[in-house]
Amino acid sequence: MAHYAGNTEIEIKADLSPVTAADRDSQAIILAALKKLAPDIPVVSEEVAADLTVSLGPRFFLVDPLDGTKEFIKKRTDFTINVALVDREHPRFGLVYAPARSLLALTVASDKAVEVTLAPNASGADFTKLAQTELRARIADPGGLTAVVSLSHFDPETEAFLSKHRIADRSSAGSAVKFLEIARGRADVYPRFGPTMEWDTAAGHAVLAAAGGYAVTADGEPLLYGKIAAGLRNPGFVAWGRKAPESRN
Repeated sequence: MAHYAGNTEIEIKADLSPVTAADRDSQAIILAALKKLAPDIPVVSEEVAADLTVSLGPRFFLVDPLDGTKEFIKKRTDFTINVALVDREHPRFGLVYAPARSLLALTVASDKAVEVTLAPNASGADFTKLAQTELRARIADPGGLTAVVSLSHFDPETEAFLSKHRIADRSSAGSAVKFLEIARGRADVYPRFGPTMEWDTAAGHAVLAAAGGYAVTADGEPLLYGKIAAGLRNPGFVAWGRKAPESRN
């Protein structure tokens, strides 16, 4: 956040995406913490993901130290820090922090996610002493869905998807904030057909799943993780809120 308040150093990576000093500083803090907390679990972070030759095994962390770098550079508030634990292809733990919004969301059990208000500070906080609000994805109104879409990566395929559904309202946002909007019961669907990496989605996906939502590929299959052969790239996917209970006759 010190970088956010000032003029952060910006570089352009080989894939033409921006990276800042804030990305690297955030990554250093997270990697040091994970090494201390879980030294035996491999970590894949966006800024050190070039070497995927080492087998990850069934459990590994996925880290995006600054998701929504473009929004960060523009001084918007929809950027996040994402940390996820993947176990056997599924995101089992997720932590998404939007520091400019003082919003922290994370899984506390397989079927429970919470949010707390936590302003950025140097000393941290005792999580057990923070007021926790349980996140619960909602069942969509069949008369009209609320969609949330990518701010920086909207494409014709997304527009085509939306045109096939009854969309009553739509908004756009950067980063894993889109997953949180569904997990918090404020939106119903997030379609994404442009390129994403596993570290972009795993933490938000975990929070959403614990809140009762789900994410599937464009073909309707579960969105899985650890796709080494694909370079940890995701296929197109759609995140949804809670499914309506099946009617019983």
